[in-house]
Amino acid sequence: MTRSEALPPRRELWLLLTLAGIQFTHILDFMIMMPLGPQFTALFGISDAQFGLLVSAYTLAAGASGLAASTYIDRFGRKKLLLVLYGLFAVATLACGLAPGYYFLMAARIAAGLFGGILSALCQTIVADVVPFERRGRAMGIVMTSFSVSTVAGVPLGLFLAAHFSWHAPFLGIAAICAVLVVFAAATMPVLKGHVDGRLPALGGIGQVLADPNHRMAFLFTALMMFTGFTVIPYLTIYLQSNVGLSAAQIPYIYLCGGVATLFSARLIGRLTDRWGKVRTFRLMALAVIPPMTLMTLLGRMPMWLLLVISTLFFICMSGRMIPGMAIVTSTARPQLRGTFMTLNSSVQSAAMGVAAYVGGQLISRDAQGLLAGYWTAAVVGAAASLVTVWLAGRLALHGAPAKS
Repeated sequence: MTRSEALPPRRELWLLLTLAGIQFTHILDFMIMMPLGPQFTALFGISDAQFGLLVSAYTLAAGASGLAASTYIDRFGRKKLLLVLYGLFAVATLACGLAPGYYFLMAARIAAGLFGGILSALCQTIVADVVPFERRGRAMGIVMTSFSVSTVAGVPLGLFLAAHFSWHAPFLGIAAICAVLVVFAAATMPVLKGHVDGRLPALGGIGQVLADPNHRMAFLFTALMMFTGFTVIPYLTIYLQSNVGLSAAQIPYIYLCGGVATLFSARLIGRLTDRWGKVRTFRLMALAVIPPMTLMTLLGRMPMWLLLVISTLFFICMSGRMIPGMAIVTSTARPQLRGTFMTLNSSVQSAAMGVAAYVGGQLISRDAQGLLAGYWTAAVVGAAASLVTVWLAGRLALHGAPAKS
């Protein structure tokens, strides 16, 4: 980070809150698809695998756009680029809300992925540009509370709107929030142009990033982090309704309880990341996520309170490992190449999510009673990926880190 990028504490906090708001809408736009799975499969007459393709289309489009964005992201000011991409994302989300059928929705989801995938990388890049290494875990914790808020308020409210109006309503609501946040971001965000180097060739940054073995290992680390959860997560609501017996009205409680818990745990894990070290904290969370993730794929009918305990623990661990994980990843690149690196990383992240959702869809099936079968195998694949990340975390070199971080 250049000295000119540093901000006063209050301005830094406003920046982090703005980024959290942008991340909130981006994450909610992606997350709201998954609990609406039973509605989409029934309404459009599609299979679970076809629904998985609808989820994958967004992430694969985000991966492709991230690859393209890596050729130009470090050649423009962060603010200008963020506002343009976020405005286009709002338009694409509006198109999702206006979609009359499956194929139009598929096209709109691809468009949303093209712009939304870059937003995530850009927000993480801005955090790394502005916040010093020793406070980056806390900063990531603030920005990533957007995940908690989206699950606490966004997903339950979206499901309420879908139940009482139609599935179009949540996307229209997200588009409206985006419009407000575009204005807010334009007013509060600094320009952030200290990284710009007009001499860097369009493809030169990519070559420099890919030439570094540490970067390539970081990309593998990111891909496996995403694979851990996304063989399981897209089909969770379908499983809870078909196998566990939850009604559509009970699903929001799963997200509400999980979101409230992560709203507090994200800040705590962010502080522990800076206190204990990023690698140590990540390893603990990557191991801790395996038991609740596996349990979520083996559940039968049970008391609601017990289900909420297991699902909330799943939410805490799944989101919690991402805080030290992304703090590790953002610290593996040189400041001059950080935007290119993080955009390529976002491309890898999105592609891994899409592939994982597709793999999960191929592993599961329906039995004669209409129950989801083979779901536990998706958890086994995710657990194996998580174990590999535990090993990889200690092999990454972190720029700006003390002797052991």
